Amino acid sequence: MMKIRTGFGYDVHPFAEGRELWLGGIRIAHTKGLKGHSDADVLIHALCDALLGAANLRDIGFHFPDTAGEYKNIDSKILLARTMKLIRAQHYELGNIDITVCAEKPSLNPHIPSMKSCLASVMQVAEEDISIKATTSEKMGFVGREEGMAVFATVLIMKD
Repeated sequence: MMKIRTGFGYDVHPFAEGRELWLGGIRIAHTKGLKGHSDADVLIHALCDALLGAANLRDIGFHFPDTAGEYKNIDSKILLARTMKLIRAQHYELGNIDITVCAEKPSLNPHIPSMKSCLASVMQVAEEDISIKATTSEKMGFVGREEGMAVFATVLIMKD
């Protein structure tokens, strides 16, 4: 009998001067980057939480704590690859991903194909199993004031 599980992830990061903007594993030209212990790729962090939650493996902070020096400025693609190893060690495989990025700026739609390609490569899955959407918060809240970004991610994983 096939076992199917879903997971949900959410993450936020504030913008910070003097940092590169990394989102979905790619660098995006913008006046500010996101603040964080790692490269602050808020999309990958939400995705890792969704995957770990679906497999009942706690969360990203449990596996990759921001108090550990080894994760300082780490490329979040490494964390995603390690998360996939954890998932597969439990005999799960990805069904699909659905991600929503909330940001006023920069415009993310032109970057979605590159993000999907990058994530598919890191995760060793088909691009067609990855959905990424971008929206604004209509100038409301911290996202609307351009203080940071928020990402929501859902995943479906399964095993025989």
